[in-house]
Order: sequence, then C-alpha cells, then structure tokens
Amino acid sequence: MNPSIFNPWVYSAVLFIGLILCVFVGFQLGKSSRADGGSGALNGAVFGLLGLLLAFSFSGAAERFQHRRDLITEEANAVGTAYLRLDLLPAAQQMALRQKMQKYLQARLETYQHIGNNTPAALDAYQRSVQLQQQIWTEAILAAQHTGNTAILSLVSRALNAMFDITTTRIAATRSHPPKIIDFLLFALSWISALLAGYGMTEHKRIPWLQVIIFSAALTVTIFVIRDLEYPRLGFIRVDSADQLLVETLQGMQTSGT
Repeated sequence: MNPSIFNPWVYSAVLFIGLILCVFVGFQLGKSSRADGGSGALNGAVFGLLGLLLAFSFSGAAERFQHRRDLITEEANAVGTAYLRLDLLPAAQQMALRQKMQKYLQARLETYQHIGNNTPAALDAYQRSVQLQQQIWTEAILAAQHTGNTAILSLVSRALNAMFDITTTRIAATRSHPPKIIDFLLFALSWISALLAGYGMTEHKRIPWLQVIIFSAALTVTIFVIRDLEYPRLGFIRVDSADQLLVETLQGMQTSGT
C-alpha cells in the first residue's frame, strides 16, 4: 500500500543540486562558445512550458487534496447515517450491530493512520474492516427482513451500501496520481531551464550565485509542495486533521451506546 516510490527528500535534494550544476554547466558552455545569451524566444518558450506544467501540476494536486478531504466528510456522514438507521431494527439485534459498527469505524481509522508508514498494520486494519462489512451487512439485512417492513429494509440497505461504497471511492482517490512521466518532465524541464539560464549569463564575468541559489531553492520548494499535496499521508501537508470527523463520529457512537 506504499503510495509513492520516491523519497521526497532525496527527490528534492537531487533536483536542487542538479539545478545548480545545470546553471554552472550552461554558464561554462556560454563562455566557451562566446554566446551572446542565446535566443530569447526559444528560452521564453522553454520557461513558459515549465511554468505551464508547474501551474497545472499544482492545480491538479490541490484539487485532489481537497477531494480526499471531502471524501472523509462523506464517509463520516455515511457512517453516522447508517448507525442511526440501526434504530429501525429490532432491539435484540441493535446492541451487537452497534458494537460491530464501532469496531468497523475504528478499523477504518487505523487503516489510514498506518497507510503512510507502509506497515502491515494498514493492510491488517483494512482486512478487518472488510470482514466487519460482511458481518454487519448479513446481520443487519436479516434483522431488517424479520421486521417484515420493506421500507425499513430499503432504508437500512441503502445506508449500509453508502457506508461501504465510500471505502472503495477513498481507495481510488488514494491511488489517484498523475503518471510518473509528469515527475520526469518536471525534472527534465527544470534542469533544461537552469541550463538555458546559465547559458544566458554570458554578460557576467562570474556566476551570480545568490540569484542561482534563490532560483534553485524556489523551484525545488514549489515542486516539493506539489508532491506533498499529492501524498497527504506522508509529508507536511496532511489530511489527518480531517480524520477528526471520523474520530468524533466514533466517540459519538461510543457515548450513545453506553
């Protein structure tokens, strides 16, 4: 369940060092060929392409980040609704189902708490939630059928379906990322842009290292933030705060069940 094959720190370090080296190489090439800075139109086209790719990557990552937060809210609502629908079932079956629902939500929370660590605990918690899904569905549907009321059966089954379906939707959202070729393009275009920037510094006797470092750092941080948004269980920008909705839902279930 490892969501990323790249270590973000190694990725950023390689990018940053590569940018500085590309500026240096470009500067040396420009000096050795006695270039006058190169074609401004061609350089502008490459820089524009890099800016466009960064803008679309950032926009897409931010949109997917917000979508994942919204799905957590949807799951909290779905679980809460399904839990309330248990009131429609015979009292004799309610207690056991409420306990299973609480265990199910706890397993869901543990799944996403451990998913970023790439540990077996995440898979174990997910498998427990799947087993509890089957048990809850079987017991709740049998209890609803025993009431002899088709309206109760419909209400309970729809609520449980919504609660279970959102798990598949969240898994799909967790796995939804741009193709790895986008990472490669960001790398390649960043280095090419740095090479052209160094090539265009031929009017300077020496490389303006302060500007080069600021340029490299700004571009590296921007790409780091884009990747951080793409994997919100691993870095600094996280969706963990949204999990509090599920925690509060679980606490409400435990309080009402006592």
